[in-house]
Amino acid sequence: MLSYIEPVFRPPSEARSLIFQITVGCSQNNCAFCGMYKGKRFHIRPVAEILQEISEIPARYRERVERVFLADGDALVYPFEGLVTILDALAATFPGLTRVASYASPNSLTNKTLPQLHQLREKKLRILYFGLESGDDLTLERVGKGYAADQMAELALMAREAGIKLSVTAILGLAGRGRSLEHARATAAWVNRVNPEYFSLLTLFHRHNEPFVRSLDQGTRRELMQEARELLTQLAPARTILRSNHVSNFLNLAGSYPKDRQRLIEDVDRALHQAERLPGFLDEVPAYEEEYY
Repeated sequence: MLSYIEPVFRPPSEARSLIFQITVGCSQNNCAFCGMYKGKRFHIRPVAEILQEISEIPARYRERVERVFLADGDALVYPFEGLVTILDALAATFPGLTRVASYASPNSLTNKTLPQLHQLREKKLRILYFGLESGDDLTLERVGKGYAADQMAELALMAREAGIKLSVTAILGLAGRGRSLEHARATAAWVNRVNPEYFSLLTLFHRHNEPFVRSLDQGTRRELMQEARELLTQLAPARTILRSNHVSNFLNLAGSYPKDRQRLIEDVDRALHQAERLPGFLDEVPAYEEEYY
């Protein structure tokens, strides 16, 4: 039987995926803004446990499984030989399997070589969800990411060279008021360099990260929308699908670069104009929070 150590997180696009929790928690887990795994002690589950869980999926369901998501926070950190064994077992058990996905931190990409990533891709690890957060080194240092933007770009480009798709996330408001535009411009430059297949925006919100949030001079909705507009204006990737539809976002955006660049900028301008009709709305600091665990 599948057994999860809660909470378990997965990207929205993995809503219909079968989840196997091959690691527990996050191997970094020091980012000041992130409260996802603060209640967990990171550890790698034994291969034998994962193989047992795979084998216990009832035969009548196996043909229905097309996608698998490997949890927790950066399952790619799993030792290479063990990960190969798990991927082989998934392919043998689920005849209709089209792709396997996982989160990937910079930390987990540092322990894989390019040939290893090629091999993992051949075994159906087809997409990695990568938390960039910001392309601005000062912001990354302040939040305790542990890696500079250039280091993360090199790691991301290695994954892309291996043929693995990337879905990258950044966080509006992460730099506070004082560095808002630098954060936006540097993040756009990073995306332009790496050209991930997908790029998503979240907005900083409250979830077991109160000391960090209190340390920021937080931007208002107006300033966050201006930050988003600056980022959209500076973006020029060769081909990237952009989404801003996380529950933390008060402005939803969707489009493809370069085709929809101007329309996306106009969407922000239109939203700003319409929001001016709501007294005080644009001058408030967003206060969305999650307290589910």
